[in-house]
Amino acid sequence: MSKTIFSKIISREIPANIVFENDQILAFHDINPKAPVHILIIPKEEIETVRQIDGSKHAGLLGAMIDAANQIAKEQNIYEDGFRLVFNCGENGGQEVYHLHLHLLGGRAMKWPPG
Repeated sequence: MSKTIFSKIISREIPANIVFENDQILAFHDINPKAPVHILIIPKEEIETVRQIDGSKHAGLLGAMIDAANQIAKEQNIYEDGFRLVFNCGENGGQEVYHLHLHLLGGRAMKWPPG
């Protein structure tokens, strides 16, 4: 697999506005935000899409991503009013970068249905 833009952000080859990092996860502001708060939460492990998730292997990682989202939402002052978490999967699902990522969106009312 060739290096994605997210892999290059993890390795610091490309700068990003990082808001959270631990040994498993990196989170940073999206460069093309769809809401006042739009942060991408990515695993440092290279996983292309949700289709590669194995519940028995990745449950802890996914839980850590949700924990990070909650922490970041609190820090961004969107926790109480509400926020949206989104995984896009594949071309028709809107995935543009093939490195698993969770979108944290907030700071405005979200509409339903999305898309």
